[in-house]
Amino acid sequence: MIRIVTDSTADLWQEYVEKRNILVVAMHYRLGDNNYMATPDTASPYYMDDREFYRQMRAGVVAGTTQINASQYTEAFEPVLAAGDDILYAAFSSGLTGSQNNARLAWDELKDKYPERRMVMVDTKAASLGEGLAVWMIAEHFAAHPDLSLDDLADYAATVSMKVHHWFTVDDLKYLKRSGRVSGAAAVIGTVLNIKPVLHVDTEGHLIAVEKVQGRKKALRRLAEQLEAHMADKRNGAIFIGNCDALEDARFVDDLIFQKTGRRADRIGGIGPVIGSHSGPGTLAVFFVSEDER
Repeated sequence: MIRIVTDSTADLWQEYVEKRNILVVAMHYRLGDNNYMATPDTASPYYMDDREFYRQMRAGVVAGTTQINASQYTEAFEPVLAAGDDILYAAFSSGLTGSQNNARLAWDELKDKYPERRMVMVDTKAASLGEGLAVWMIAEHFAAHPDLSLDDLADYAATVSMKVHHWFTVDDLKYLKRSGRVSGAAAVIGTVLNIKPVLHVDTEGHLIAVEKVQGRKKALRRLAEQLEAHMADKRNGAIFIGNCDALEDARFVDDLIFQKTGRRADRIGGIGPVIGSHSGPGTLAVFFVSEDER
């Protein structure tokens, strides 16, 4: 058997994780002086509600993240291998974290102990529900074709991951400034002039600023326009909308997409603390599949 594994940065919801038996490796984050674990499992003692997380960020509490270390990967991978399953690991973008190097270290340690087992890691070059959409497509494809080999499933995963588009905007540039994505001067000027960036994630998994528009509503409209321009199958293709405690804006964008395509988003979900630590409350993102790479 093949077990699909991903990171909590994919922002998948617990019901779906359970439905497709997906293993989610939790990333850690800090809020002020406290450390937490990002997990979709609301019953976990390490779980924090997204709204509370963003409430504290708005109140000025500083958030940050840490990589998944090799021992954490070992703890996650080994029970799967011991149960006799191979692993397809759909990983958080290497353009945004160095965690994949630690996953390789864990596998190097485990492969001699389980010589009959295999692990293939696919760098999705994706984040948040963009990574989640890629994992969703991989899991649904595997459910429809359960006899696929690990290599064939990995080939599908690599191909579809590159076609998942991420378009997003942030509400306050100070969080991108804090994470080094924009300069201090640009953040100050942008705040004074009410400038909102429209960004996407490129084929290397890096955040790229595409344009700057004046005003929140215009930035949100640009997200729907990018979907209209680039989405491959507007009638049947999946659409995910992610938000950092900005549900009203997410519904506004969903209405815009409906006006342009006659479709509603398949998922309006939260962007969790790991991504939100860097983009900040009010972040709004649209994810979909294009015929072409990003």
